[in-house]
Amino acid sequence: MAPKTQPDFKIAADNRRARYDFEIGETLEAGIMLTGTEVKSLRAGKATIAESYVGVDRAGELYLFNATIPEYLEANRFNHLPRRPRKLLVKAREVARFAQGVERKGMTIVPLKIYFNEKGRAKIEIALGRGKNAADKRQTEKDRDWKKEQGRLLRGDKV
Repeated sequence: MAPKTQPDFKIAADNRRARYDFEIGETLEAGIMLTGTEVKSLRAGKATIAESYVGVDRAGELYLFNATIPEYLEANRFNHLPRRPRKLLVKAREVARFAQGVERKGMTIVPLKIYFNEKGRAKIEIALGRGKNAADKRQTEKDRDWKKEQGRLLRGDKV
């Protein structure tokens, strides 16, 4: 068996709940406009994006709302606001495609994770998602449990 390779990026914040609450469709990598103290706080791994969402403003630009990047303690008075809206850097045709999915198909733009790529730039992975109802969530749990059980049976572990 080949050894697992480490990914070329460091995950700063992960939205694990998104895959449970939404059927994830098309994904996209976007840049984020951050201040210096926000970058330092992200590198420390303190951010949370569990309750956050992405919206399109009137000018046709994407913004990340409700994401919490806590203040960087060593920055004293030059700190940032922890929950301010942050502009996402995406090409206009990508914004149009995601906005069309939100308007016509009733989908939501969900942030999946914030990470630093191999060049050290902060990126966010966003996706178009359709909300799941309770029955879909139960089916997802059943499928996940069955996959675990299959793995145990194939390995020969005792149940």
